[in-house]
Amino acid sequence: MAKESMVAREVKRKRMVDKFAAKRAQLKAEGDFQALSRLPRNSSPVRLHNRCKLTGRPKGYIRQFGISRISFRELASKGLIPGIKKASW
Repeated sequence: MAKESMVAREVKRKRMVDKFAAKRAQLKAEGDFQALSRLPRNSSPVRLHNRCKLTGRPKGYIRQFGISRISFRELASKGLIPGIKKASW
């Protein structure tokens, strides 16, 4: 499990990106990069990082399922992901 503070920080960044999205788009359209640089750093969507919805793990994220590779493997082995079956031969 990831530290709860790191997951909370990521949630806070997501809220800030959503809050400033319209303002950022407007400033970019106007070409006002001075005002754009005065916005909070965490309001930039580039600073977001995908995390596993179950464990909060930041690495090994599978975008299609929204979970990490480790969680994916465990769930697939238990047969909890529809249409996914662990290969055996």
